Amino acid sequence: MRTDSSPKQPAQNLLVLSALGHDRPGIVDRLSKAVLDNECNIVDSRMTVLGGEFAILMLLSGNWNAIAKMESSIQALEKQLELTIISRRTGSGSHDLRLLPYSVNVVALDHPGIVHQIANFFSVQNINIRDLYTDTYFAPHTGTPMFSLSMTVDVPANIHIATLREQFLIFCDELNLDGVLEPAKA
Repeated sequence: MRTDSSPKQPAQNLLVLSALGHDRPGIVDRLSKAVLDNECNIVDSRMTVLGGEFAILMLLSGNWNAIAKMESSIQALEKQLELTIISRRTGSGSHDLRLLPYSVNVVALDHPGIVHQIANFFSVQNINIRDLYTDTYFAPHTGTPMFSLSMTVDVPANIHIATLREQFLIFCDELNLDGVLEPAKA
């Protein structure tokens, strides 16, 4: 017999919302206000400006009614904020305990194909990329174009980490990349 006295949590509905448009002050303020007005909560988000374009990806939660209300407001929100907005319902995506999060950091002279080569290395190993951030910059003293990549990958627990790390370092050496693969910090 179960004697759990804690109230049962209502099932949360989740909505992924992506928005893209010309960058200007106030977009995040107005977008987050719309989320609040529709009685949703921002669970997770990523925002950036690339070139002159604003981009945001948000995971929203709410009861069924709130999510439906948010979905029905998207067309008006697109016009009001001059954004292209895409939404999709999703599940909770509970994290598989058989996957170990690892951080990957790479720095190199900038040249085309680096992201593809790194993504291919992990894809061939059947390792999923969870997060990926890249940047280009000029080296401080020389002005040389540089590339940096930071990502989190989910390594299956049955993969021998020392072997993976060794293969990754060989891969980086062959492509003249400075790379590190280490456990992700919580």
